[in-house]
Amino acid sequence: MDRKCLLVIGVGLLLRLVLFTAFPSLPTILAQRVEISTPVTSYKRLQEGLFLYTHGVSPYDGGVFHQAPLLLSLFSILPDSTILTNVFYVLADLLSAVSLVQIASSGVSGVTPHHVSPRKDNRWPPWAIAAVFLFNPFSIATCIARPTIVFTNSIVLHSIANAVQGNRAPAFVSLAMASYLSLYPVLLFPPLLLLTYDCSKAVSKPSIQAIGAICTIPFVTALFVYLKLSHVITDSWEFIVSTYGVHLLLPDLTPNVGLWWYFFIEMFDSFRSFFLCLFQLHLFIYVPGLCLRLRKQPLFALITLVGITSIFKSYPAIGDTSLYLSLLALYNHTFPLMRYTFFLAAAILYATFLGPAFYYLWVYAGSGNANFFYAITLVWSIVNALIVADALYAVLRDEYETERPELIGKDVVQI
Repeated sequence: MDRKCLLVIGVGLLLRLVLFTAFPSLPTILAQRVEISTPVTSYKRLQEGLFLYTHGVSPYDGGVFHQAPLLLSLFSILPDSTILTNVFYVLADLLSAVSLVQIASSGVSGVTPHHVSPRKDNRWPPWAIAAVFLFNPFSIATCIARPTIVFTNSIVLHSIANAVQGNRAPAFVSLAMASYLSLYPVLLFPPLLLLTYDCSKAVSKPSIQAIGAICTIPFVTALFVYLKLSHVITDSWEFIVSTYGVHLLLPDLTPNVGLWWYFFIEMFDSFRSFFLCLFQLHLFIYVPGLCLRLRKQPLFALITLVGITSIFKSYPAIGDTSLYLSLLALYNHTFPLMRYTFFLAAAILYATFLGPAFYYLWVYAGSGNANFFYAITLVWSIVNALIVADALYAVLRDEYETERPELIGKDVVQI
């Protein structure tokens, strides 16, 4: 890691520590924001679950705590110090930044065994990728609010960093931990498998089917170990329903930046099961198509799935968007091929500023209703979907121009 990377990472971490120290009430204020904290990541709910756990009461009684038991065990052994807790979250962002530097340094975003981008020399250096993450207001706000999505994002990035280095076991053990914490990272298994296969340093590679079987073993084993440890900690299996059932069944309809909560508030109970299945299948349906179409660039298939998940998961937050935008920066060399850059940048700022305003009008001022906030979350989701679609177009256009260099700079008409 060069001096610029160390400087950027140091400044980014120092900024977080300064915000924690200079504004001690800021974490509490941000933790109450529905755009940042959700029922499955809230630090306030983690504290309540920890209180019940340390007093010998099941943290899942009452239906408030919906997070993994190992988080309870981790925070119970940490000293009861706000400063140390803040430092712990900052260290999680440190791991994220280091992982992004490793991914950027691998060069996989520009060169793979099946594709060499003609624009690969225009990629940003690793320190710039780290800066995109560390100085992104969404990342900073997420770290300061201390939701547990910080740890999930960090572990996902660590998994990808190991995959681009060809380290199969650490990559899938990390992915198992991320899936254990937040369920939806399990969708990243197929593209991560393809990425690990392409980045393998072995002279003679076995077939992709054999690698799939080999990689499934550490993933399933690690996931089983995490679940068994959770059973030992809580002395029951009820955490499975309270943790993962919440993602799948959506019993808590607390507002967030996602698309589910308002839809299911208005939903008749007789249709609820059908649409729950439909919404969950909608997430899974993208996996095979992206892995097949983007076989030459599995890293981008993985990044696109991260972006889709950040829009359509049951309890999304801006921390999910910050992860996608940080990973998308790895493909900055394709940004000139995007068609709606200015519009999308303006629209995401529009939604970012109006979201809190509309929520205030609805909940605090009483001069609005739920439609106010849901309307702006629709704008937020549409903008993020357009970013995913436009980035996908740019990468496919870059790939097409590699195969047909005579078409560089010419318009493409979709039929």
